[in-house]
Amino acid sequence: MTTSIRITLAALLATALVSCGGSRTEDKNLKPVYLGAITSTTYDGSSDDLLTAGLGKTGLGASVAPTIAAPLSPTAAELRKLAIYTNYRALIDPSAAGGYGTLYGPNVDINGVAGTSEGTIAGTEYLAYADDGTGSQNVTMMVQVPTSFNPASPCIVTAASSGSRGVYGAIATAGEWGLKHGCAVAYTDKGSGNGIDDLQNNTVSLQNGVRSDAAAAGKNSHFTAALSDAERATFNAATPNRFAVKHAHSQQNPEKDWGKFTLQAVEFAYFVLNEKYGDLAADNSTHLRKLKPSNTITIASSVSNGAGAALAAAEQDSTGLISGVAVAEPNVQLAADTKLSVKRGATTLVGTGKPLYDYFTLANLLQPCAALVSPTTNAFNTVSPAVATNRCAALAAAGLVTGASTAEYAASAMANLIAAGWQPESAFLQASHYSFATLPVALTYANSYGRFSVRDNLCGFSFGATAAGTGLPTAASASAVASSFGTGNGVPPTVGINIINNNSANGPVLDALTVNNAAVFDYNATGALCLRELAIGSSANAQKVQLGIKEVLRNGNLHGKPTVIVHGRSDTLIPVAFSSRPYFGVNKMIEGGVSKLAYIEVTNAQHFDSFLGFPGYSDKLVPLHRYFIQAMDLVYANLKTGAALPESQVVRTVPRGLNGAAVNPITIANVPPIKATADAADRITFANNVVTVAD
Repeated sequence: MTTSIRITLAALLATALVSCGGSRTEDKNLKPVYLGAITSTTYDGSSDDLLTAGLGKTGLGASVAPTIAAPLSPTAAELRKLAIYTNYRALIDPSAAGGYGTLYGPNVDINGVAGTSEGTIAGTEYLAYADDGTGSQNVTMMVQVPTSFNPASPCIVTAASSGSRGVYGAIATAGEWGLKHGCAVAYTDKGSGNGIDDLQNNTVSLQNGVRSDAAAAGKNSHFTAALSDAERATFNAATPNRFAVKHAHSQQNPEKDWGKFTLQAVEFAYFVLNEKYGDLAADNSTHLRKLKPSNTITIASSVSNGAGAALAAAEQDSTGLISGVAVAEPNVQLAADTKLSVKRGATTLVGTGKPLYDYFTLANLLQPCAALVSPTTNAFNTVSPAVATNRCAALAAAGLVTGASTAEYAASAMANLIAAGWQPESAFLQASHYSFATLPVALTYANSYGRFSVRDNLCGFSFGATAAGTGLPTAASASAVASSFGTGNGVPPTVGINIINNNSANGPVLDALTVNNAAVFDYNATGALCLRELAIGSSANAQKVQLGIKEVLRNGNLHGKPTVIVHGRSDTLIPVAFSSRPYFGVNKMIEGGVSKLAYIEVTNAQHFDSFLGFPGYSDKLVPLHRYFIQAMDLVYANLKTGAALPESQVVRTVPRGLNGAAVNPITIANVPPIKATADAADRITFANNVVTVAD
C-alpha cells in the first residue's frame, strides 16, 4: 500500500468517525483566561517599527527627545515613541564614544558587526492586560513579533521591565536582542510598572498611556489608588497636590508575582504566535497549537528587576515554558541559609546576602556621611558637605558610626558599608547613588512590601511636585503628567513628582530640604531611621514590611536550565555580595551536578550604563550591556547547537581613561570577551558550600 493511499484511508476513517458521532482530540489554541482584550498594531519598519518607534539608530542616539504636538493631550502614538526613546536610553550608554553604534545599538547585527542601517524592525505588536477580573492588577503584557520570525525555527525571549518601568522597560536589552534574532519578545511591566494616579485631579493612565478621568477609565485604568471618593477628598484636603504610584501604592506587593507574570507573558506569546501561524481547527474558527515548548526555544531574560523576574520565572516554571536564562545584574533575594559562605580574597561573608530592603535602608542612612570620605574623587558628587556633616552627627548620636570627628564618622560609615557587603570598588559611587537612587527605591519598596495605602504617608513621606528654590509642595506640571507614560520611570522623583517630607519641622517640603526639630538640615535623618526600623525593628509596620519581604524570597532552583548571569563588580545599587554571588552558591547547593549556571563577574562595571555619561563614571567604568549581549549569545548557542557554556569567571576589563580632559573612545580592548575556559586566576568556583570569587 502506498503512502498516499494510507493517508486517504485515514482521512476517510476520520470523516466517518465524525459523521457517526465520533470525535478527535484537537490541541486548540485557547486564549488564557487572565488576558483581557488584545489590541494589535503592525509597523512597516520604515515610518514606524518595533524597536525604535521609527526613530532609528540616529533618533535613539539623539540628545533631543521626540516632541509632542499638543503637550496637554499627547496621542498614544506620540507617547509610545517617547516611551521607547526614554526607556532605550535609560538602559544603555547612548554615546558614540561609549560604544553606541559600534559595540551595540540598532545598527549592530547579531554578529556584532556595525552597519550603516538605522536598525528598524518591522512586525506586529500585541497588547493586553493580565488581571484577575477586578481591574486592580492590570499587569501590562506585550508581545512583539518581527516579520523575520520563522515558525520553522521559533524562539521567544522574555523582557520583563527593569526597575519599575513601563512595558517598554526592557526594549534596549532583551527586546533588541530578541527582535534582531527574529524571536518573538514577551514583555511585561511585572505589575509594578509606570502607573501614576493624580489624586488632586483624579486622572490616571490607560494602557496606551493616554490620561483619563479615573471614573471614566474604570477597570481600564493602568492604576487607580484604592480610595473612595470621600477618602480621596479627605486626603487631598490634608495633603493637596499629591500622587499615588503603582509600585508603591498598589497594596499588592507585585514582586511576589514577578515570576508568574513573566510566565504569563510567555503564554501570551504562544497564543498570538499560534493565532498567526497555527492551522485552523476543524471548526474553522479557532487555531491549533503549532508552536509549543517542545519545538520552541524560550530564553528568560532582562536586567535588574527584570532579571530577577526571569530567575523567578525559571524557578517557578512547572510546564517547561522556559528553555534557558540569560540575565544581567539581577535583583534577586534569597531565603537565609548560613550553610553558604562567599569568599573573595581575605573577605568571607557567611549566608545568602541581604534582602534588598535591608541593604537599601542601611545605605540610605550611611551614604551621605560616607560621601565625605573622599568628596573630591566621588563620581558625580552632589551631596552637600554641610548637610552630610549633620547626617554624620545624627548617626553618631544614634550609635551607628564611631569616632570623635566628622572625618572619623565618615570613615566609619564607609567601613560599615564595605563590611556589610558593598565591594571596595563601589566606594566612589556611593555619593551619586544616594543623590539619585537610594531613597526612592527604599521608600517605594517599604510601601510595596507593607502593602501601605497612599493615605498612610509612611514615615511621613508623600509624593508630589515641589516649587523650585523653596521645595514647597505645588501643583504638578499638567504637560509633564500628560506625557508621564513616555517619560516616567515608575519611582519618584520622576516627571516632576518628588519625595516630600510631610513631617519636616518647617512644614511639608522636598525631602532634601528637611529641617529637624533642632532646625538642622540633615537629609531627614528621622525619616531614614524610620525606614530602617521597618527593616530590622518590631513595630506593627515593620512586621508588615518583613512579611512582604518573605513573600519575594527565591530558592535558587533553576531545574537544570542553561543559565548565564553577568554582574558588575562595582554595582552599588544591587551589590554582587547580596545577589548574584550567593544565588550562584545556592543554585549549586541545591542542584549539584545538574546545575548549568555560569556566573560572570565583570570588573569596572556597575548598575547604570546610562550613568556612564556622568563625570567620574565614563573614564573609570565600562558598559555591562556588552556582557549582557554575550550572555544571550552563549545561552542561545547552547540551546540551538549544544555549544558549551563558559566557566564561571571574573572578566577583567580596562577603563577608557582620559586624554587630557576628554574620555577616550571605547574599543574592543576595553571589554574583552567572556572566555570559554577561564584562566586559573580568574575562576569563580563552588565547593563544600563555599563560593570562591577570584580577587
